[in-house]
Amino acid sequence: MTKAILVQTYGGPDVMQLTDVPVGEPGPGEIRIAQTYAGVNYIDTYHRTGLYKVAPSVKGFGDIALIPGSEGAGKVAAVGPGVTDLKVGDRVAYGFGPVGGYAAERIFPADKAVKIPEGVTDEQAAAMMLRGLTVWYLLYELRTIKAGETVLCHAAAGGVGLILAQWAKHLGINVIGTVGSEKKAKLARDAGCKHVIFYKDENWVAQVRELTGGKGVSVAFDGVGKDTFMKSLDCLMPRGLAVAFGNASGPAPAVDPLQLAARGSLMMTRPRLGDFVATRADLLRGCEALFAVVKSGAVKIDIGQTFPLADAAKAHVALETRLTTGSTVLKI
Repeated sequence: MTKAILVQTYGGPDVMQLTDVPVGEPGPGEIRIAQTYAGVNYIDTYHRTGLYKVAPSVKGFGDIALIPGSEGAGKVAAVGPGVTDLKVGDRVAYGFGPVGGYAAERIFPADKAVKIPEGVTDEQAAAMMLRGLTVWYLLYELRTIKAGETVLCHAAAGGVGLILAQWAKHLGINVIGTVGSEKKAKLARDAGCKHVIFYKDENWVAQVRELTGGKGVSVAFDGVGKDTFMKSLDCLMPRGLAVAFGNASGPAPAVDPLQLAARGSLMMTRPRLGDFVATRADLLRGCEALFAVVKSGAVKIDIGQTFPLADAAKAHVALETRLTTGSTVLKI
């Protein structure tokens, strides 16, 4: 048995309860991880509420029996048959795969876990794998963004936003970041945003236009969704790309393709991390780039808040009320 945060009915943060659950031994191609930290991400709230449905994590606890968490770090405690590239005692991390991260121990597919290199702590790894790999595909895999281009990034003081601002600056890309407070504005500027504006200002589209000399941005990275996405389209230059990669305020509204044409032959995508790390080779390629930029110091992982595992509900409240900055982790 191990301690874990269990969800047995969809709902608010209060449905998450600390419970003893069985772990078992790893099967073929699996490892058991004794976790030290788990990352807390907005997608965890979608799983908790049922917006995104996932398979039950634990048998015998009901039809849902969900342990949230898609990101974590720790040591390999056991390996199953057929696992050759990981051994007991290896420090490992993951940022994509079956949910179940809010637990002291868990079974996990070996091909979706990677070794944590020297120079990166468990806490950093748990705070950056999902967010960092997301930034990797946003900057490298969707389209070529050249040095000197200007992009828009919402929630620039959040976990993804702070990594994106630093990594983009490292690549010579100018970032206009939106934030909700002066405190978050400072964090975004310190991370490398060339300009910071407040999304609560109803004229933020006009500000983006002014900052770009009326041209607009080449890419709009929108992880907020409902509250911002249509205005994000209005910030783009002709043939610009709108990237809807999250739903922090709720799902983005449906877009008539004719609206994309009317705004200048815009392009739009709704990407998922899983499609960019679907193969072991792609996962390792993304992790190599992420670890390199972190170890070089070009990207620093800002862990804004740490909660004990038992306080996972408090972590979700803080996340959903936009009180968090940077990454949030659970210490196990």
